[in-house]
Amino acid sequence: MPEVSTREAPSPAPVAGPRRFTLRQRIILRIIIWGGCWFIRLIGPTLRIAVSREEGGPAGPGTRPLVASFWHSGIIPATYIFRDYGIRVMSSNSYDGEYTGRIIRKFGFVAVKGSSTRNAVRALLGLRRALDEGWTVAFTLDGPRGPRHKVKPGPVALGRSSGVPLAMFHVAVDKAWTLNTWDRLMIPMPFSRVLMRIGKLIHIPTDATDEDLQRYTAELQASLDRVKEFSEANVHKAGTPEFPYYKRST
Repeated sequence: MPEVSTREAPSPAPVAGPRRFTLRQRIILRIIIWGGCWFIRLIGPTLRIAVSREEGGPAGPGTRPLVASFWHSGIIPATYIFRDYGIRVMSSNSYDGEYTGRIIRKFGFVAVKGSSTRNAVRALLGLRRALDEGWTVAFTLDGPRGPRHKVKPGPVALGRSSGVPLAMFHVAVDKAWTLNTWDRLMIPMPFSRVLMRIGKLIHIPTDATDEDLQRYTAELQASLDRVKEFSEANVHKAGTPEFPYYKRST
């Protein structure tokens, strides 16, 4: 499976929201988007990032196509690590999803509108087209509103229909502000150590039954739990010979 290291990404057209926002909401959106983008651009280069993978995992962050999954709490460091790879991400139609989608587009992602609760079929069709074109797609699996750290069936269904393997990862940060939100969002402090653990690929046959999908969903849950536990237990070792700092190709 080839690894793509180019930093060129498509320039996606803006995606219209499902409704009109009030003037106050539009002003707040602009402030959040401006602040979020500048924060990631300023803090990102200071992060001391290491990447570890299980045997049988993808070669690196630029590998494609994949159906990737991670938890919503790690969206800020993940946005920096995976910037400019043209990854397609399901973005919810909520107000939170609107500003998140606009921020990640500034970093070369392509937001596909929909969520596990609304417009899911339309979003999955858009992600399937992206896979057919050779792009990686990604899910914040417990978004947009939880339950926290609980797998939803979208990636497994997409893996069966496309034949593209499932990948999963967790990003641990040794020093971060943690918001009192449903997802316990992590905001990395400057010069934090970061360890991204990538799990073993899960291959789902295109002829898998619905009963099989339940088993693969449980396997995906176990894999995400496993990489989370590993990265959080070892993040203090980022930068050691065991987990050297990651040098991204340009």
